[in-house]
Amino acid sequence: MSYVVLARKWRPKKFAEMVGQEHVLQALSHSLDSGKVHHAFLFTGTRGVGKTTVARILAKSLNCEAGVSASPCGVCAACREIDEGRFVDLIEVDAASRTKVDDTRELLDNVQYAPTRGRFKVYLIDEVHMLSNHSFNALLKTFEEPPPHVKFLLATTDPQKLPVTVLSRCLQFSLKRLSAALIGARLKFIAGAEELAFEAAALALLSRAAEGSMRDALSLLDQLIAFGGGALTEANARSMLGTIDRGHVERIVAALGAGDGAALLAQVRDLDRDAPDYDRALVEVAALLQRIAIVQVVPDAAKSEDEFDGPDLLRLARTIPPADVQLYYQIAIAGRRDLGMAPEPRAGFEMTLLRMLAFRPEAESPAESAVGREPAAARRPTGSASVEAPRSSPAAGVIPTAAAETERNAASAARTEPGAPPPVSIDAANWPAIVDAAQLSGMARQFALNCVPASFEHGLLRLRLDAAAADRRTKQIEEKMLQALSKYFGQEIRLSVETADNGLVTPARQRSLAEQNKMTAAAAAFDEDPTVKGLRERFGADVDAASIKPGGM
Repeated sequence: MSYVVLARKWRPKKFAEMVGQEHVLQALSHSLDSGKVHHAFLFTGTRGVGKTTVARILAKSLNCEAGVSASPCGVCAACREIDEGRFVDLIEVDAASRTKVDDTRELLDNVQYAPTRGRFKVYLIDEVHMLSNHSFNALLKTFEEPPPHVKFLLATTDPQKLPVTVLSRCLQFSLKRLSAALIGARLKFIAGAEELAFEAAALALLSRAAEGSMRDALSLLDQLIAFGGGALTEANARSMLGTIDRGHVERIVAALGAGDGAALLAQVRDLDRDAPDYDRALVEVAALLQRIAIVQVVPDAAKSEDEFDGPDLLRLARTIPPADVQLYYQIAIAGRRDLGMAPEPRAGFEMTLLRMLAFRPEAESPAESAVGREPAAARRPTGSASVEAPRSSPAAGVIPTAAAETERNAASAARTEPGAPPPVSIDAANWPAIVDAAQLSGMARQFALNCVPASFEHGLLRLRLDAAAADRRTKQIEEKMLQALSKYFGQEIRLSVETADNGLVTPARQRSLAEQNKMTAAAAAFDEDPTVKGLRERFGADVDAASIKPGGM
């Protein structure tokens, strides 16, 4: 007996055997069981998700000798003939090869005749979007007023190409791409039924490579059986798919987490010996980073069966900060887009990895010492404030203002010396320095600078918030502030925030006013410059105010 490929051998013959697509199966089952069956159905979706399979099971349900129902018997003559593809009243048409209007008219000439054996004459038109406009026009009248014994089942991967006049006459069902978990579970079932020994990681690789298509997954399983001589191992799967060894991926990500540039480039050199697909390598790096991010949120996810070992995932999740993982993932995704413009694939891959190191947060970046720069800790000691007022430069034509001097003096007075203990009190004078020393960043920093301390007693910090910044207040920002301040002061800090009037003088408002004063002074100094006056008088020149920048900005 000739070999039957797995995609055909394991094609579902009942709705109950389908994997996924519950939203479609539920609607069809209710329609069949109630006897209210529409005359035209349109099944859409990407390749291999079950469009034609659902249509054939629907045709079987309509013509089963046991009666119309969502559960055809599968043993009567009609069911067997439909499964074998020789049922006379199931007319399957490949629209890709019959696009002419004459083919459609020839097809419709027989619509008026009653079915030969079955209860309904079923027309299954695959890739219906390939029909010409004239063919669609010929179908319209029949779709609008079909004979009671005719059902149309249309399938397409590109419904946008169908005329709206056809779409409006059909019940439309969009079949979704299947998840890797569903495909993996089905592959395990089939491998077990075929008595094939397999590694879970190998089937996980096939599930991901199928990209949502069950048919592609079964074809890849057939290919892996042939490639490995029946051995469904992870090594064989990676060799067949051209993916890189997971050990390489894990070592690359580990080197990123450690900020070890030398180890990172050494891993790339080792990887290059196998002449890999570097786009696929970035996909593997991004996939591992995504798994690490999940484990950081849900540690139990490391126990799930996939191509990455649970202990390694946990180790990486504990050593790499979550913010870095998210940053690395975004850079890996963006690197795939840039890979085609790189001088060569390896150079593009290396630059993507080096970009991950270069853009790490400064306060946590051991990567800087890996590329020969001074460590961040030496340039900005932990616990020290780094409030630096912009310096005015008389040579640049900028006159220091009283507001700028006052701000600089206040910042200098509030600055915490390196290694000094946190201040005992919190007030408006030292609040900007405390915000810097606590290493608040991002939205939490902006929120803090829009506040003014009202009191600090018995671990309770009361802040007054500028009403103009009240819309920035979120629970996540307050929690981030509490964690940073509690860590800085070495005690549990509680927070109480009340909204004040718009006239509240906050550090953010002071800095904004100082910058405005600098701009005003710079514009005045520029207007008084003799060269500028000469240009205006001789050439009638105008000054672009937006181009004037104070020194130090």
